[in-house]
Amino acid sequence: MNAVIPHASAEPVPRRGEGEPHATGPWRIAAAGPVPEQLAETLRELLAPHLPGRLLPAGSDDPAAHVLVLALDDAPPAAAARTTVGVAPDGGAHPADEAYLLRVTANGIECRARTVEGVFRAATSAVQLIATAGAGGELPFQEVTDAPRYAWRGLMVDPARTFLTPDELRRIIDLAALYKLNVLHLHLTDNEGWRIELPSFPRLTSAAGEAPVRAFYTVAEFRSLQEYAARRFVTVVPEIDLPGHCGMLREAVPGLAEAPAPAGLKGRFPFVPPLDLTDGATRATVARLLAEVCALTDGPFVHVGADEAFGATAESFAASVRELRTLVRQFGKNPVAWQESSRAGIDPRDIVQHWVDVPMMDLPDTEEELAARPELVAAGQTLAFIKTLKKFFAPTDQDVARVVEGGGRVLLSPQSHLYLDRPYATRFAPPEQAEAAESLGFDSYRPRGVEHAASWEPAAYAIPDDCVAGVEATLFAERFEGFDDVTVLLLPRLASVAEAAWCGRAPEWAEYRERLGRHGRMWNERGLAHFATTEVPWAG
Repeated sequence: MNAVIPHASAEPVPRRGEGEPHATGPWRIAAAGPVPEQLAETLRELLAPHLPGRLLPAGSDDPAAHVLVLALDDAPPAAAARTTVGVAPDGGAHPADEAYLLRVTANGIECRARTVEGVFRAATSAVQLIATAGAGGELPFQEVTDAPRYAWRGLMVDPARTFLTPDELRRIIDLAALYKLNVLHLHLTDNEGWRIELPSFPRLTSAAGEAPVRAFYTVAEFRSLQEYAARRFVTVVPEIDLPGHCGMLREAVPGLAEAPAPAGLKGRFPFVPPLDLTDGATRATVARLLAEVCALTDGPFVHVGADEAFGATAESFAASVRELRTLVRQFGKNPVAWQESSRAGIDPRDIVQHWVDVPMMDLPDTEEELAARPELVAAGQTLAFIKTLKKFFAPTDQDVARVVEGGGRVLLSPQSHLYLDRPYATRFAPPEQAEAAESLGFDSYRPRGVEHAASWEPAAYAIPDDCVAGVEATLFAERFEGFDDVTVLLLPRLASVAEAAWCGRAPEWAEYRERLGRHGRMWNERGLAHFATTEVPWAG
């Protein structure tokens, strides 16, 4: 099976009655045996937008209704499961057992697995089947056994730059769960904003609290978001981005020590100076911050950033990264960091998020090549600036090798395909979305179509299985004006990332685009705007 569920399987199921089940009829959810009723209630919430007035309440026993059965048993057979690799986002020593069996019969849909989490993954497949059924609503008989390839399947969003309300984050959590993603990584801090309340540091969120709409998460809201995600088997990973990207922290806490700059670079570029965590007072402040963040975090991971520390010497940066890792572990959590952190040394406990190398940046080498890239010219980039960027990012070409050699784990988030803030190519835009295709996304990235994102192969990096943490898409918020902008950039590309993360390979495009075309119905019913690329035959 796939993260984007097809309408039929190669393994037909004998009919147990007359006629196929219809998504258009009444449905009820039945939790069999020890399946928690809370799981059934979560499924009712996920199904509700797709069965308006036709999803029966808990306890109903209408014999005319089709039944979504949630059952714990020994299915599916172990031989049917893929080998799952990577880091369990819930902190388990081994990847969770998410294997399941899904069976469509004349009575409805059965979701069976050895674990509650597996039952939930089967049930999200059932929601997709119901939500993407054709106009007639028929659900073809089928039987599928399935399991994921990667244990960590994530999405990062960026409320630091463009705030997302708690309700909007809950909608993103629902979307992630429906596509079998199990991590929501929140980029909570940056130069532009600090979005999590820390009672000991009220000035960090005081400016955000003065806006017409409060633009940070209170302690209670953050805890509630984590609980909501956990009911959907999604782990929240907060990111406090240090030692660079610290402009908001510097405003709130003046006097933090600046990292020593490389010779000749101090003050030459308009970047906020990174912190120097070898300074005792600065380290003490960061320790207090991280202690509070770790105490607020239910899951086992806290992301410490460690990217783009422009203006710090290599020695200072490495020392700061080691301090950040030490502090997070001291406060009972496991640190995750961007790939630049590999230069501070790696051991088997480290998880490093791979996002870039120089070839992936796709930057020109000559004035003629720059002139042929209107998006770069419009962004004001010069060849001199581009050459400086390439020099700064040159060490990224060896970061993955450093992680593998040190026995750490690589979380795959390559900018080339999994950065979903990449603009859409205007040639694929329907007329009504031509302006959105041109205006949304990071203006320095080459615009691409949806097929480009769907062509990503996780195995292309030849990283040994025991050095892979998983897969994570990212959506940085450079030019957003509202929640619709967020979902237009996510959809339809998030579905292909989920497909690769679940199956371990890129889908075959000709077949996948047909499946994807039915998912516009599901997004519309959930009120989620999407980019209706002309590459896909969208179903009516």
